[in-house]
Amino acid sequence: MTKHIFTTLFVGILFMSGILLGAENTLTGKPLNILLITADDMNYDALGVTGNKIRDITPHLDALANQGILFNRAFVTASVCQPSRQVLMTGRYPHNNGGTGFNPIRSDVPTLQESLEKAGYFKGIMAKVPHLAPIEKFHWDVIVKAEQLTAGRDPEKFHAYCTDFFKQAKESGKPFFLMANSQDPHRPFAGSEQETNARHANQTFPKVSRTIQPEEVEVPAFLPDIPDVRKEVAQYYTSVHRCDEAVGKILLALHESGFEENTLVMFLSDNGMAFPFAKTNVYRMSHQTPWIVRLPGVIQAGQIDETHFISGIDFTPTILEAIGLPQIDNTDGKSFVPILQGKKQPERDSVYTTFYQTSARQDFPMRAIRTERYGYLFSPWSDGELIFRNESQAGLTFNAMRQAAAENPEIAARVDLFLKRTLHEFYDYKDDPQALNNLVNNVSLKKELERRQQLLLQKMKESGDPLTHAFETFLQTGKPDMTGINTGAAGNANAARRNNRNNRNNTN
Repeated sequence: MTKHIFTTLFVGILFMSGILLGAENTLTGKPLNILLITADDMNYDALGVTGNKIRDITPHLDALANQGILFNRAFVTASVCQPSRQVLMTGRYPHNNGGTGFNPIRSDVPTLQESLEKAGYFKGIMAKVPHLAPIEKFHWDVIVKAEQLTAGRDPEKFHAYCTDFFKQAKESGKPFFLMANSQDPHRPFAGSEQETNARHANQTFPKVSRTIQPEEVEVPAFLPDIPDVRKEVAQYYTSVHRCDEAVGKILLALHESGFEENTLVMFLSDNGMAFPFAKTNVYRMSHQTPWIVRLPGVIQAGQIDETHFISGIDFTPTILEAIGLPQIDNTDGKSFVPILQGKKQPERDSVYTTFYQTSARQDFPMRAIRTERYGYLFSPWSDGELIFRNESQAGLTFNAMRQAAAENPEIAARVDLFLKRTLHEFYDYKDDPQALNNLVNNVSLKKELERRQQLLLQKMKESGDPLTHAFETFLQTGKPDMTGINTGAAGNANAARRNNRNNRNNTN
């Protein structure tokens, strides 16, 4: 017994000294803790440091960015919650890990958490627990469910549970990996009718310390600036501010724990805001994310990387290299540790992004390629009749757009594009950052368009994308061949509608 007590004390002393467990990492040369903080549906430009003009909207995230590096060309791989997060933890595209929709990854796909388990890490998750599945693939030592954090949104409860987690990690004598997931600014937005209705259904939400007013906001240019849109954008930013407060409380708990100096902190969002032309699409604001990385004494503070494209598939390879563990075979991503060390990765000149299926289990397959200036989008589901449906059509904004469309041809065209889309789109993000002017028919940009089409085809082939044949036939004939393609994990109402229509056509 005495020997056991001595051993436990010795382990604890060594761990506090930072010289036990885990391989020597490439960043500090000693075991490294990992704190991943995520937001739920936070747009890239929601932060003050990324251009939001609302006074003090995200002071804690702005401070974190100033203490490390902010990637201005960071993108998630799939623009909806569960697929996006499962990409982070596997380093594989959804069509390669099996998690294309709101379904588990395949059991044969290795995860980051399995590597961490073997290396002796103490691992925890807070909120968004069902969005990494099956749970046995992730080996959590501590699980804090969203309801324990008041719908995953209560800053004070994040502080309390993080404080407890860091205490347990210290007692365990192990380095830790903590994934702390704020469920702000996901719908229902703070102060919205949706939130009121959810309260009436016995759901609880924390209060806000500040209510953003409609006159404070700048409505994103991809949405019309009409009263109800402005009102809902203000509600969204109220939720963004509460998310920032949660981040501040998580970082405060880390500081109080004494682990701050030897903890690699990353922050990002899982996808863009739940408004038309953002989340569950492949536009710039669907995938671009505010990705911040901090490690005191190692990563130079105050950096903004304007050059390198990084992606969700790169998270697992980066963490494994950072902590000195072997890479997982057959990942699609690549570590960006060299960038954190001040080096260059010139091959990071584009990013390939995807969408498969909505939370309602409807398949709307889309792909995109983004380079420094141009973005090319492919939406093979679009046939002029099928209607797009997603959660962004709930609430005020889309209903206001539909009403305004009756008298405003410009808004009517936007509504029609959102609902029916078009087979492909091409945007100059330098001159048109909000993707308002589709340039596929611009003769002067024909060569630029063709280059992006070939780059997208190359990326699809390299990743084994099931849409590769559909895209090839589109390039050859102007019509994608979707025969036999199952891009999602479950039933698809639109696919059934298409089959029914085809059957009717065959009998007429």
